[in-house]
Amino acid sequence: MSKVIHIKGRAVPVVGDDIDTDRIIPARYLKEITFSKMGNYPFYDERFNADGSKKDHPFNRPEYQGASILLGNVNFGCGSSREHAPQSLVRWGIRAIVAESFAEIFAGNCVMLGTPALVASKEDVAKLQKLAKDEPQTEFNVDLESMSVQAGSLVVPVKLPESRRKALVEGTWDSTALLLANADKVKATAQKLGYL
Repeated sequence: MSKVIHIKGRAVPVVGDDIDTDRIIPARYLKEITFSKMGNYPFYDERFNADGSKKDHPFNRPEYQGASILLGNVNFGCGSSREHAPQSLVRWGIRAIVAESFAEIFAGNCVMLGTPALVASKEDVAKLQKLAKDEPQTEFNVDLESMSVQAGSLVVPVKLPESRRKALVEGTWDSTALLLANADKVKATAQKLGYL
């Protein structure tokens, strides 16, 4: 099982309140059933013009390529409950999201992918976003033991429901790995059931 305790990497600031799942992944890309190409589509309509030319968006800027932490604002991931939204972010390379608040279903879908959706105060998010803008090469460290984000000399507290934090740090967020790790128990239980 894959435990998620520390996430280190550069951060990409995506500034704005109420960034919904339709903006994160346009509906026309929901037909994909394997998610394998989802990393091509986050913020697609905000990143590209109709002719395919690039717009000015953080996900297009060279200094944020390879970033693994997304910094958002209020109500990040609101709108429809499509699981494609966090899938697209994770497949682009995002391993943790820090924002002022999240839509509940989006945050839950993130945890199911091993990606913590952490809440920080408005003031602290602003500090993190400013640092990522001013010094994009700064390494950020998300620590689920101390429940903090550290970047340079800046350390900010973050929140996450304890049940989600525990699932991430213990590795039980990954239901497939959990089933495989307990295959003998699953088989023994199945043999006891009269209908299998």
